[in-house]
Amino acid sequence: MSRTFDELVAEAEAVSVDGWDFSWLDGRATEQRPSWGYQRAMGARVARSSAVLDLETGGGEVLAGSTPTLAPVTVATESWPPNVAKATRLLHPRGAVVVATGDTPPLPFADEAFDLVVSRHPVTTWWSEIARVLRPGGVYFSQQVGPASVFEVVEYFLGPQPEASRNGRHPDAARRAAEAAGLEVLDLRAESLRTEFFDIGAVVYFLRKVIWMVPGFTVAQYRDRLEELHKQILAEGPFVAHTTRFLIEARKPIDPPHQAI
Repeated sequence: MSRTFDELVAEAEAVSVDGWDFSWLDGRATEQRPSWGYQRAMGARVARSSAVLDLETGGGEVLAGSTPTLAPVTVATESWPPNVAKATRLLHPRGAVVVATGDTPPLPFADEAFDLVVSRHPVTTWWSEIARVLRPGGVYFSQQVGPASVFEVVEYFLGPQPEASRNGRHPDAARRAAEAAGLEVLDLRAESLRTEFFDIGAVVYFLRKVIWMVPGFTVAQYRDRLEELHKQILAEGPFVAHTTRFLIEARKPIDPPHQAI
C-alpha cells in the first residue's frame, strides 16, 4: 500500500540532516551528475599536491571519498557545528585537520600556505582570500551551484522570483571575480541537470538539508502546498526540476603582474 502524506512527512522530519551525504534520498529522488566528475577530478589533484585546503567541507564526505591518499598537509574548514563534528570523525583518521571557522573572511591561514584549494558547492566564494592563501602556481578547483538551480522547487513554494535571484551565481560572474582577485581562469564549464523527486518525503528532506532554497522552511508553514504537491506526484509522477552546476579552475600566477612605473 502507498504510504500516506503524514507518514512520509513524519519520516522526513525525523531523519538527521547533518553532513553533506544525500544517501537517504536513494530510491526517492535522483539528480543527474555533471559530465566532468568533480570528486574524481578533485581526487587526482589532491593526490599530487603537498598542501590542500578544502573549504566548506560539510561532513567531509567529498574530500574523504576523493582519493585513497590525501596530501601530506590536508586541512578542511566548516562553520556548522554538527558538520564540524562529523567531518572530524571522518577525516582525522585520514590525517586531515578540521578547522571550525566563521562564515566570513579572513581565512585563518598564512599567505601562500596551500598549493591546492578546493570547494564543492560553497555558499560564498571569497576570491581574494583564496588568492591570498594559494602559493604562486597554486590552483583553486571548485564545483558550484549555478543560476536558478532547482528553481522549480523554490518557485513552487515562494512564487516567481526576481530576475536578480534567477541570475545569481552565474559562472560569468565567477570568472570576473576570480580575475579581479588576480587569478587566471583555466577552465569554466556549466550544465543543466535533470532532478526528480518521487515522493513528498524527499522534498521535505531536501528543503530541510539545503536550507537556503526556501529560507525558514518548516512543514507547518508550508503544509498546504506540501499536500498539494503530494497529490500532484501521486497523480502525475515525479516532480521534475533542473539543477545547475558549473566547474571553475583558476590558477595563481607564478610571476606577479608588472606594475607601471
